[in-house]
Amino acid sequence: MHDAKPAPDRALGCHALVWLREGRGHLLHGPDRQLHVVRAPAMLWLFPGVLHGYRPATRWRQAWTLFSGPATAALTSLGHLDPSQPVRRYGDPRPIDRAFTRLLRVSTQHNAVQLTGALYDLIGQAGTSSGDGVAARLAELACTPMSIQDYASELGLTVNELRDAVRRTTGSTPHELVLSTRLSSAKVLLAEEDLSVAAVARRVGYDDPAYFSRLFAARVGMSPVAFRRSGSISGPISSL
Repeated sequence: MHDAKPAPDRALGCHALVWLREGRGHLLHGPDRQLHVVRAPAMLWLFPGVLHGYRPATRWRQAWTLFSGPATAALTSLGHLDPSQPVRRYGDPRPIDRAFTRLLRVSTQHNAVQLTGALYDLIGQAGTSSGDGVAARLAELACTPMSIQDYASELGLTVNELRDAVRRTTGSTPHELVLSTRLSSAKVLLAEEDLSVAAVARRVGYDDPAYFSRLFAARVGMSPVAFRRSGSISGPISSL
């Protein structure tokens, strides 16, 4: 495991798996710099040529591996490598911990067959252990203004199924997850982008900037303008 270190946003020339065992923050992914909430335990799936950067909001402990080759096409066709899901969360981190430990051990033995097998085991565990991923998918939709009923419908669930899935993964409610995701995204935009408060409000799902400002102040303890002046998003900005 390693702490994340500051670096500019970039695109890799190969695939990468970044296993976040401790910490939380955001991943910026793709040409539109879409913001994804990241909360351990989680895997970041990074793809060749795709711009990305990640911003820890707390201590960020990670392990990572890079890989490439013709087999990646088969893995993509099987759905294991899906650029539309760059962040996947896990209820039980132990299978991925074991797979990463094995990969790291085998990598010192210079045995290509064992190394390939360990890598496939890791990819397989990461692709099948993530559960339904409902909370992560809800977080990705959070800045689109919809009702909880609409979010549930978008995810193909009933409201009760959505509530149960989010509670199992996060211990929270869908409403609270949406709210915290929007406010976290607003903090990043206020700190890093030259946007008006009204524009930030719209970006995170609020058409009424006055309501957004009141909500932000009540939850964060200062107004959006004061937060911007403070010059902090409560964590270092880092990138892989």
